Amino acid sequence: MWVPWWWWPIGLGIAALLAAELHMGAPGLYAWLPYVLLLPFPIWALIWLSRSKVEVVDGELVVGRAHLPVEVISRGVVVPASAKSAALGRQLDPAAFVQHRPWVGTMAMVVLDDPDDPTPYWLISTRRPAELLEALGCDVSTGN
Repeated sequence: MWVPWWWWPIGLGIAALLAAELHMGAPGLYAWLPYVLLLPFPIWALIWLSRSKVEVVDGELVVGRAHLPVEVISRGVVVPASAKSAALGRQLDPAAFVQHRPWVGTMAMVVLDDPDDPTPYWLISTRRPAELLEALGCDVSTGN
């Protein structure tokens, strides 16, 4: 779930501007040092923000470090971008597992049927929620 492409020039531009400010205050032999130290930071930060993966592997839904066996999933629902704010706001159960990325418009809601787990559902940001639910064996058209 990569960050939008336009975040990259903005991040690098801010780092370059800050490095130029420091460069003006310390001319001479070490004038290159602010650029070497500051320009890698936005690259690292944007890669770190984009590191989350959502996948179905060996009968488990894997979201970041969290794992969920497919057997405990009772149904799944696509949450469109228009309903995202309600799903994360007034309708959100405090016990739900949420993996949210603000730059990803759509989400998938996976409802659990596990008496040993107090988590009622998982709410996951994904650009392809219908494909995720199909991989989990959920009927996307009816939400069952």
